[in-house]
Amino acid sequence: MDGVAVLKALAALPIAEFVRTSPWAYPILETFHMFGLGLVFGGMFVFDLRLFGVHRELSLVSLAHHILPWVWLGFLINLTSGILLFLSDAVTFGQNLAFQIKSTLLAITGLSVFWFQRQVFPHLAEWDRQTNPPKSAKRLALFSIMLWMAIITAGRMIAYSP
Repeated sequence: MDGVAVLKALAALPIAEFVRTSPWAYPILETFHMFGLGLVFGGMFVFDLRLFGVHRELSLVSLAHHILPWVWLGFLINLTSGILLFLSDAVTFGQNLAFQIKSTLLAITGLSVFWFQRQVFPHLAEWDRQTNPPKSAKRLALFSIMLWMAIITAGRMIAYSP
């Protein structure tokens, strides 16, 4: 089965048909996708700025425990709504350059999160307050901010990309 056939099969799923034909499903899913994005990007932006060294008086550990659960909630909202939105027109989205770029950037972000969890998160307490995080952590924070800005841009460009 080739890629287009897989996309057509996904678009033929009953849930895809429901999202595509219901007058409210797509707009509601888009709204949830934006709420989820706000939680993900907003939380990550604040956390990455702190990791970068802004507002060192704030505890990194405390900030992580307060913000990261909301980031994960936003991620789950976006994952669910994003899959459903994709299924509604899988063939078009699957062949859309901006969507492909966004998907690639999301995969890179996943690797970045994996790296963060293994290499940075265990050391947060060492740089908790008034300590300058190492350059590697700062680079990861800056990379995260740039990735999310690129993901948001690519996501917005889906509507305008061939």
